[in-house]
Amino acid sequence: MTIALITHPDCILHDIGDWHPEQPARLKVIEDALSQSGLVSSLKKFLAPLATRDQLLRVHDVEYIDRIFQLSPQENLISLDLDTLMNPHTLTAALRASGATVSGVDLVMSGEVKAAFCNVRPPGHHAERSRAMGFCIFNNVAVGVAHALEYYKLQRIAIVDFDVHHGNGTENIFENDERVLLCSFFQHPFYPFSGSETKSDHIINLPLPAGTTGTMFRKKTEEFWLEAIHRFKPEMIFFSAGFDGHMRDPMSNVLLNEDDYAWLSREIKLIADSTCQGRIVSALEGGYSLEVLGPSVVAHIRGLLD
Repeated sequence: MTIALITHPDCILHDIGDWHPEQPARLKVIEDALSQSGLVSSLKKFLAPLATRDQLLRVHDVEYIDRIFQLSPQENLISLDLDTLMNPHTLTAALRASGATVSGVDLVMSGEVKAAFCNVRPPGHHAERSRAMGFCIFNNVAVGVAHALEYYKLQRIAIVDFDVHHGNGTENIFENDERVLLCSFFQHPFYPFSGSETKSDHIINLPLPAGTTGTMFRKKTEEFWLEAIHRFKPEMIFFSAGFDGHMRDPMSNVLLNEDDYAWLSREIKLIADSTCQGRIVSALEGGYSLEVLGPSVVAHIRGLLD
């Protein structure tokens, strides 16, 4: 089995200061960990294209897209909110990050690869239809999902969001689209303080408290997600792959480890193999400990290869 590794040097140029946890070094530690993991022979590297305006318009309002382009600075930094900033390279990086998931869909649908992992930044799952927040500008996974729905005419897509923060942007975009089954795990109460009250047949949120262990995480995902995804019979599965629920990550109080990420990846791959020819596209979201981010991504990809 071959997995596409989709990335681009432009994503490193989105550098908004050493104080900010969403660092360019995140991509480098992942690349280094993969190169040392023995998985290189199973990975095929691709450069992320720029997402087109039409691809963005499937999930974001035209006024929002225009505003982001207009605000993109020629020098220095500008703030979209307290956490989300742009430098002169950020717009291009964000377009690459969304273009990566589109490319992943194309590669998987063509049969060139079974699965794709997008090692890109800025992340995306907090970006709503008309709002940037939580380090996110365009919703990368949503752009890829919409491409699969509209270009390839797929009718059922599942999103598994295991970032430790609620994927509010993805929920905002697909809340009225029953073609999309969204499963989002998150620490609660915690930023962005949403998702715990959602009641929907196609959105399965798992708000779990601080101190949640891997054992509890596995129990809850087995109880609420796995059978539901299998019954849904998705034609493609996406991961919003955030690794900030790791016990050594400074951004949360959840106690997951690499084995938990590998376990979930294997379980979802089994479903993908039985329902959609193994078609999976995964995109990096959070994960801010440079010591454990690389090994966590390696565990995730090993799970997709098992």
